[in-house]
Amino acid sequence: MADENQVDLCGVDELTVGDRRRFELSCGPVCLVRVTDGFRAISDVCSHEDFALSEGEVELDECLIECWKHGSMFSLDTGEPMSFPATQPVPVFEVTVQDGRVLVRIP
Repeated sequence: MADENQVDLCGVDELTVGDRRRFELSCGPVCLVRVTDGFRAISDVCSHEDFALSEGEVELDECLIECWKHGSMFSLDTGEPMSFPATQPVPVFEVTVQDGRVLVRIP
């Protein structure tokens, strides 16, 4: 039985390591990032101000994404801000890979 909360985002081969892409979903914009060991999905709205995290740089070694506007770093694993000016976390989403497709579970 299909999980109605899972959304098919893209094929595994559509992103290379370090790439990120914005998807508009019913829960809001989501940033999908391909990291060394798979994929992470995080809200694509910085908690400091309304800027897209998908436009920022990815730090693969520490699994972080940077808000391009003010430089806040967010953990791709937890959504927690790792630097100022952001002080509030952003939501993260469970990602699975099935039959060569990247799926994200949304609330």
